Amino acid sequence: MNRLILESAGEGIYGLDAEGKTTFINPAAERMTGYSAREMIGRCQHRLVHHSRPDGTAYDRNDCPIYAAFTDGRVHQATDEVFWRKDGTSFPVEYTSTPIRENMKLLGAVVVFRDISEQKRAEEEIQDLKRRLELENAYLKEEILEARAYGDIIGSSPALANIIRQIEMAAPTDANILISGESGTGKELVAREIHKRSVRKEKPIVKVNCASIPRELYESEFFGHVKGSFTGAVRDRAGRFELADGGTLFLDEVGEIPLDLQSKLLRVLQEGTYERIGDEKTRKVDVRIVAATNRDLKKSMEEGTFREDLYYRLNVFPIEVPPLRQRKEDVPLLAKQFLDLAFKKMNRPAPRFAKAHAMQLQSYDWPGNVRELQNVLERSAILSGSGKLRFDLPAGGFGESSPAIPSSGADGEEAPEALTHSEMKAIERQNIIRALENCGWKVSGPGGAAELLVMKPTTLASKIKKLKIKIAAKPRD
Repeated sequence: MNRLILESAGEGIYGLDAEGKTTFINPAAERMTGYSAREMIGRCQHRLVHHSRPDGTAYDRNDCPIYAAFTDGRVHQATDEVFWRKDGTSFPVEYTSTPIRENMKLLGAVVVFRDISEQKRAEEEIQDLKRRLELENAYLKEEILEARAYGDIIGSSPALANIIRQIEMAAPTDANILISGESGTGKELVAREIHKRSVRKEKPIVKVNCASIPRELYESEFFGHVKGSFTGAVRDRAGRFELADGGTLFLDEVGEIPLDLQSKLLRVLQEGTYERIGDEKTRKVDVRIVAATNRDLKKSMEEGTFREDLYYRLNVFPIEVPPLRQRKEDVPLLAKQFLDLAFKKMNRPAPRFAKAHAMQLQSYDWPGNVRELQNVLERSAILSGSGKLRFDLPAGGFGESSPAIPSSGADGEEAPEALTHSEMKAIERQNIIRALENCGWKVSGPGGAAELLVMKPTTLASKIKKLKIKIAAKPRD
């Protein structure tokens, strides 16, 4: 009966005498270890199946928990060790070593073990999925923060209307898109809108800032790696392509990708397959690529730093985002949105955004584009302790700019003469009158000409008197 029980058990079972030699072994243990009963009985079990740890380092017999059972008389259990097969391969096990006594004398131990390979694989898959979800969650949180900071696409200028038309045409397709434009124009916002209006909107949009990745980590960042594939790879890691599977991959500053990696990127775009670093398994992926650049990629192709075939693979549907100076009609709407967001973040009521404020912002060329506008307004919100808006613009803003001096004409035409002092005074007088008219002839206070001209009220009053400007209308409240 005992022999039948041992033979029918699904777990591996073997017995040891007080010297650590095998006394019996059941068929399940034979199958799992690859040793027959004849090969194992009478031999040191530790040397056969338990001589090394999971990392391959030697497991001294004196430290063996299995043998400890018949020296200290206690039951010993392990859940994260390996046994070694006859063919030299290992498999993860959990086991219990129970001492055998007769008349209070320790005679040996009986060991019951189980192959937990499937359990380990399932745990690793769960951990991998958990890490992937954590990464996706981090990216989504980043997206939410970016969206809150940047707002929706705002404006009514013809230039912006053209961008929206292009988005509406391209978004429902699965074509790769290349967004070009100066830094700070909102290329990422356009990419989000494309994803939001596409059939992939239920899946994530994953961003890769190609300019911020260390050169040696590009391949790992894009395709992932397996544990131990290089120094520092302490666990398996999914790449951005895997995270974006079924969704959209936004390659920001795509022109910064090293030339030697561009061929691997091209392969994924053409075949939809890739391998993690250190892994022989080929994985399939389905992503839509939206790339963005502030560089002239055609020039990069001529210089040999960007592959021509990759350029044409990315540039199926090009969208060029205009700089803010070409759509100044949108500045007031953007400014109002950014101010509201900034004051809401500080839990303070936003002050009145007057027409004079809008004119001051529209008079500046915004070389840093929408990003610079946002920074200026956030700074203004912080500095407006008294509740009065004041914009910290570089020299050249409205009311501070010097009159434009025409340069040499085209085709060698003679340049105009320089302005005289009286002509300069006339321009200054005209500029002050224009500011007063725009402010309803209000000199000081919120929305007054002094605020618009970024000038002290006393200084402006002195100039009005000196230039003999007559207040032609009653200031409005």
